[in-house]
Amino acid sequence: MKTNMLLWLAEPDQHNVAFIVTPCNAFLLQFFSIILVIFISEVAAGVVALAYSSFAENILRAWATPVLQNDYGIDPMVTRIWNTTMTDLKCCGFSNYTDFMGSEFEDQNENGLPPSCCLNNIDPCSPAEAAHLPVQGCFDHILKILREKTITVGGIAAGVGLLE
Repeated sequence: MKTNMLLWLAEPDQHNVAFIVTPCNAFLLQFFSIILVIFISEVAAGVVALAYSSFAENILRAWATPVLQNDYGIDPMVTRIWNTTMTDLKCCGFSNYTDFMGSEFEDQNENGLPPSCCLNNIDPCSPAEAAHLPVQGCFDHILKILREKTITVGGIAAGVGLLE
């Protein structure tokens, strides 16, 4: 037997605003099912982010060097992304300056390297100069940032899961 409840939103003598609230178990079940699916997804995302952070290293390594070899200096978007990354992180290439050896960029710039491969962004930067400078590749910097962010993402997912 369904019972209806009368819910007053104002005093009865003011505006006489009322709503009838009926229990609806089907909607409650559907709501909690959706919340449960979201919770399980968040926990799964957190576990995957924490467990497969080393997997991301291999994907990054397999992707970055071919992009530098084939697209840097040709594709403006790739060039802008790598220039910003190398300038902000003060690094050169993915592993080091040798990532540019034999690349399309080196062919177009007569064996020159990007300015970030030399200290103080000297342009043009030659491979001989880059070999004697302490400028490292971007891999270690990027990996450090990925690990820091992975822990943050996993922590946020765990926190939201606990909150739910």
